[in-house]
Amino acid sequence: MTGDGGIMVVDPAVEQEQIDRLTQWRTDRDAVAIAAALADLRAAAKAGQNIMPASIMAAKVGVTTGEWAAQMRAVHGEYRGPTGVSMGQSNKSEGLEKLRDAVDTVSDKLGRRLKFLVGKPGLDGHSNGAEQIAVRARDCGMDISYEGIRLTPEEIVTAALADAAHVVGLSILSGSHLPLVEDLMHRMQAAGLAHIPVIVGGIIPDNDAAKMQEMGVARVYTPKDFELNTIMLDIVTLADPQAVAAQ
Repeated sequence: MTGDGGIMVVDPAVEQEQIDRLTQWRTDRDAVAIAAALADLRAAAKAGQNIMPASIMAAKVGVTTGEWAAQMRAVHGEYRGPTGVSMGQSNKSEGLEKLRDAVDTVSDKLGRRLKFLVGKPGLDGHSNGAEQIAVRARDCGMDISYEGIRLTPEEIVTAALADAAHVVGLSILSGSHLPLVEDLMHRMQAAGLAHIPVIVGGIIPDNDAAKMQEMGVARVYTPKDFELNTIMLDIVTLADPQAVAAQ
């Protein structure tokens, strides 16, 4: 509304200053005391004991919240909330017959069902858009993969490699689209997946969209691109082996 795109961008120097402070904090701590506190914390959690005393001691010696949480994950695992993309869910509408035919045609060319990976990177809890895209893609006959919110670019690239995805779609509404996309594109390149088209949707200013396309992003969608069937057709076109070979 103000013309600045509504995206707050943190000065990289400020970010680096915070990283340096954290690094120095860790360097200045008593490493032996840290190791003992973390071991006690993990042992208490594993034994099903009250972890509060061990947590207080960990805080006193300088254990970070990330290190504390790592011990909990090591013992209890990591909770992944339900995605809202259930097999019974559907947002079918008119016009899907031609899209299904297009998906079938491209899948035949690919030698298997068109695989579309939907990724939600970063600290972004707004999942409705990603889920609508994933459900419509499934309604069109695509083989979809969507693991929910708060994935890292590394996890998304690993999934793309494991699933042999034909197209990767990112949904980012946190305002952190530029660094996240840049990280992912570098990792795609390093993993030998530079040939896989990447599309991005979110609250993205035009200038940022242009920057992402320079990074190699194939399509950028914003709230004005609300026609799901049009997006589905784009995915089919991008996955077409003939289109990929022409790039």
